[in-house]
Amino acid sequence: MTPPHLPGEVAISRLDHFNGAPAADLQPTLLSCLRSHHWAHRITAHRPYPDLDALLAASDEAAYDLAPTDLAEALAGETLPALPEDTYEAAHTALNAAYAAYEAKFGHVFVIHLCDIPDGEALDRVLEAIRSRLANDPEEERQLAAEQLRHLARTRLNSLLRDATSHKQPTPDR
Repeated sequence: MTPPHLPGEVAISRLDHFNGAPAADLQPTLLSCLRSHHWAHRITAHRPYPDLDALLAASDEAAYDLAPTDLAEALAGETLPALPEDTYEAAHTALNAAYAAYEAKFGHVFVIHLCDIPDGEALDRVLEAIRSRLANDPEEERQLAAEQLRHLARTRLNSLLRDATSHKQPTPDR
């Protein structure tokens, strides 16, 4: 819920700030969403965005267009999904073995979009997905990994910009 405006103030949205910020200032933020310099450059080059949906659509398009070297760069910047704190040791062992088998086969870290998955189901979902994806051929897995990165970038951007008001600026008196 957006807080009410006080008389004499204009809300400055995070998207307005994003649209007006120098590209160099946005690079670290964008690279935290997806570690591809090409993707981040495309996002900043196509500003301004009229709304968050347009920005997310541009993010998707730029992610779909990642060349193999851009995809490799993005995958190299990812970390493994975190397990819930109360995960038992045997699960860590099983997951570490699955991660190692995946990295040995495909040459990059396993990526998966878990944002809509309840914490209690995350471990099972990761193990199920990694075991299933180990059966893929390298090209099929590259496409699946790219799709997971696209979902992660979209979720991270949305998280950064979803709050409608980041700060307020006084309007001039009339």
